[in-house]
Amino acid sequence: MEFPRRKANRLKEFDYSTDGAYFVTICTKDRRCTLSTIVGDGFPIPKNKTLGKIAVQFIELVTVKYPTVCVDEYVVMPNHIHMILFIDNDKGGTGNPSPTLGNVIGWLKYNITKEYNKSQTQKESVFQRSHYDHVIRCEKDYLEILEYINNNPLNWQMDELYS
Repeated sequence: MEFPRRKANRLKEFDYSTDGAYFVTICTKDRRCTLSTIVGDGFPIPKNKTLGKIAVQFIELVTVKYPTVCVDEYVVMPNHIHMILFIDNDKGGTGNPSPTLGNVIGWLKYNITKEYNKSQTQKESVFQRSHYDHVIRCEKDYLEILEYINNNPLNWQMDELYS
């Protein structure tokens, strides 16, 4: 019996350590709403739960761990995180070779999970396997993604990841 192949979610032959801007989405395991809740009328905002607070802590440490990577914008939604990352190898980071986008996301997911599980009686996976990414190729693309991230809490009930 042959199982269906999982669709590749990376661009073939693209070097994910090259300078550029990347839009990334990381989803929680089984899309459980464990990161935040959306609160407020009129202009809803995410209110981080314990896991969401830990996520923010490590998102803000990305540049410390990877000096050539900058987190430009992010939002912690109930069951996913959106962020824009810039890789700029001219910053003279100490990493050799330069970190790939996968290295950064792997480090982030591992450390958020590890820190969260310190306070849990039963250790568990927090995130689903892999992540979604999109290479931002122009300013128009960047501005549309930035608007999408900033409006994500407002549009939560219409979001494809809403559950």
